[in-house]
Amino acid sequence: MDIKQKFGNRIKELRKQKGLSQEKLANLAEVDRTYLPTIEKGERNVSIEVVERLAKALDVKIKDLFDE
Repeated sequence: MDIKQKFGNRIKELRKQKGLSQEKLANLAEVDRTYLPTIEKGERNVSIEVVERLAKALDVKIKDLFDE
């Protein structure tokens, strides 16, 4: 499993823990609703800006997005 897949799995795990749909998290993180599933599947390289917005939307620290 590469880093994109690990990151995507972590986003999905945290999203589900918070009880958020993909659409709701996409709205909170200000990303297109079609973009989030590609992140969760590990199909996209994510910019640091998107990483920061995802962390804020999930109410976690950036480092928490990379913890296993």
